[in-house]
Amino acid sequence: MSDTVAEPAFEPPPEAMAFYEESLRLLKESGVPFLLSGTYAVTAYTGIRRPTKDLDVFCKPGDYPRILAFFQARGYRTDVEDERWIAKVWKDDKHFFDVIFAMSNGTIAVSDSWFGEDRITIYGHEVTITPPTALILSKVFIQDRYRYDGADVNHVILKQSDAIDWKSMLDQMDLYWEVLMAHLLNFRFAYPTERGRVPAWLMTELLERLQAQVDLPAPRVRVCRGRLFSPRDYIADITEWGFGDVVGKGLEERHDPVV
Repeated sequence: MSDTVAEPAFEPPPEAMAFYEESLRLLKESGVPFLLSGTYAVTAYTGIRRPTKDLDVFCKPGDYPRILAFFQARGYRTDVEDERWIAKVWKDDKHFFDVIFAMSNGTIAVSDSWFGEDRITIYGHEVTITPPTALILSKVFIQDRYRYDGADVNHVILKQSDAIDWKSMLDQMDLYWEVLMAHLLNFRFAYPTERGRVPAWLMTELLERLQAQVDLPAPRVRVCRGRLFSPRDYIADITEWGFGDVVGKGLEERHDPVV
């Protein structure tokens, strides 16, 4: 188990606490394996406090229909927002929680490897949270004009490096090792005295991959992988500059308003 904060403090909207308590109670009653993630996991692992507006519930792709069906049978409204990664359970027009089963860009799905033994007690319920490895994986691609989770990645590495399964992280990021390398370089820059928290073998492996890549010819297929970070920030690349799209999110995809 990771070294979680003894008594993590959260700052949810007061009017939503009863809904959160009820949601966690029903999730546990459903018997479907789930994880609590997002701000709750970050706070538990780092002690950093910040307001949170909802619950991020993670589950395996095959389990999200079971969660939705369980709540729907009890009078809740359910919404499959995007079958590639997210659904919602609504109590009313204001209160909901997210059911997340993959990353929004389709690169990584929640799997058995995401489930560990780390737990917190919140709203009167003991629940399992995403282990540090999975929490980092859930954040490495969140890089757009209005949200960047690199600081969360750095803080989790700083506080939980001994609990991170670095081999599993590399395996799951194998196709996207450059993204992992960029985050680790960012960590080294942010914390020069803490560079040893990232295993030397991992940095050596990534540097060897980079060195082998340097002299290779450019790929023949001209794609823009920037849309794995931000569909909205790389639209011109697809519509005007002739790059192929690797995301398939649609050029007019709805985005939540930036407050």
